[in-house]
Amino acid sequence: MWWMMNEGGGHYCSKKSDDICGDVCGQESSRLSMSRIRCILRGIDFKTYIFVFVMIPTCIFGIYLHGQKISYFLRPLWESPPKPFHDIPHYYHENVSMETLCKLHGWGIREFPRRVYDAVLFSNEVDILTLRWQELYPYITQFVLLESNSTFTGIPKPMVFASNRDQFKFVEPRLTYGTIGGRFKKGENPFVEEALQRVALDQLLKIAGITDDDLLIMSDVDEIPSRHTINLLRWCDDIPQVLHLRLKNYLYSFEFLVDNNSWRASVHRYQTGKTRYAHYRQSDEILADAGWHCSFCFRHISEFIFKMKAYSHNDRVRFSHYLNPKRIQRVICKGADLFDMLPEEYTFKEIIGKMGPIPHSYSAVHLPSFLLENADKYKFLLPGNCMRESG
Repeated sequence: MWWMMNEGGGHYCSKKSDDICGDVCGQESSRLSMSRIRCILRGIDFKTYIFVFVMIPTCIFGIYLHGQKISYFLRPLWESPPKPFHDIPHYYHENVSMETLCKLHGWGIREFPRRVYDAVLFSNEVDILTLRWQELYPYITQFVLLESNSTFTGIPKPMVFASNRDQFKFVEPRLTYGTIGGRFKKGENPFVEEALQRVALDQLLKIAGITDDDLLIMSDVDEIPSRHTINLLRWCDDIPQVLHLRLKNYLYSFEFLVDNNSWRASVHRYQTGKTRYAHYRQSDEILADAGWHCSFCFRHISEFIFKMKAYSHNDRVRFSHYLNPKRIQRVICKGADLFDMLPEEYTFKEIIGKMGPIPHSYSAVHLPSFLLENADKYKFLLPGNCMRESG
């Protein structure tokens, strides 16, 4: 046909061609695809080569390294902030009577104080547990502690409290201590093991003798209610059935104040069959300035490493060098994040405002009295003492 033949009798290419790709037309089909690829590559300039073979792999590697940061930074786009708490103003002065303090909060005064139970799951926080129990000792009816031979992540652990029980003789007459065997299911969601241990703690509380309208403190070991807060709640009538405690949020020691927004600690007026030990939001009511949360406040570097591998968020250890002792020490003194993460906030303003190391604080005012009375022993928790012991 005339549209298939040129004047010389050869094939006719109906597509326009240039000098680079002119030889593609007329080739056999088996060679056509490779010719087109060569044609395309010959048409790509040097800048495009750089983009394809350098920039794209670099971007992929950057996402691999910092994908978690990107996700946290974009959190305001995919997660809304939780419902705000109803903050209850907290009134206290040592020279003001309890009747007046209860009245200032809108509560009545009782004829006698409620009994108070302090219940915790224990891992390895010997120093912070000592600080907690010394702070709360005057007002606690029964200290309840549950210990497991397994971490939440299924790693075998020694019975640290049992080994150090002699340090806690001051609470022995009021101590209910229980143990629970681990299931050692590696790869399972750590929050499953944590939830099972909290259920076991419910049973231990019953053994300890808790009854209706007793106060129950639900918080991690490092979430420490202040002494006067607990005394207020045991003496005042008509307090909320469940009351969260807003704690000052510290990291590594009382030198690094993150914010005043730790809220998971709570106090419950116990109800048989209804009250369950938990560590999530259970009420909209929260009492302001009610204590301290000192997270990762350890004496030894080895304790930091243990917790990083053992606690429920161990997935944050994305690279093995995060566990390097020298790196951990540098991070502590700098006030940076052990997991190289961005702040867990819900607005870009809050995320940007908290980016970078935590500013150093040089105030040791309104801290637990036992800490200041034993400053030499616990100086690692005080401002200006960021160096940790290597053991």
